[in-house]
Amino acid sequence: MRQSKSVELMVGMFVAAGLAALFVLAMKVSNLSSFTPADSYQVTARFDNIGGLKVRSPVTAGGVRVGRVAAIEYDSTRFEAVTTLEIDQRYDSFPMDTSASIYTAGLLGEQYVGLEPGGAEEVLEDGADIYLTQPAMIIEKLVSKFLFDKASGDGE
Repeated sequence: MRQSKSVELMVGMFVAAGLAALFVLAMKVSNLSSFTPADSYQVTARFDNIGGLKVRSPVTAGGVRVGRVAAIEYDSTRFEAVTTLEIDQRYDSFPMDTSASIYTAGLLGEQYVGLEPGGAEEVLEDGADIYLTQPAMIIEKLVSKFLFDKASGDGE
């Protein structure tokens, strides 16, 4: 009888550890791993097409995560997607002529915003706009363009 209690206790601890690991994994996958928001500033970038970019997608510079996408809206007067990027305060020296592009991690991975610093002396501040942007590359458009060019004989 005594031995079955210790086995039950060990199984219970093992199940609790497994549930905790699943919770941490779910938080990592959903980009909710940071519970406390870091000090940050927001900048805005406009794109013709954002593809599958989502709120909380990473914002990187040189492959290092420097922030995340805070909001995505549509400007019906300029017909563009307006993204609000939340950049960590410790990366407060991006030049004013920084460019933003939407990339895909791998062939079918998640999309993220990549920042390429420029050479201006002025730096981006809270509420600034990034004017140099490159939209997401849509694979379906590339394939259809390739097929259309081949069918019309322009691709030879």
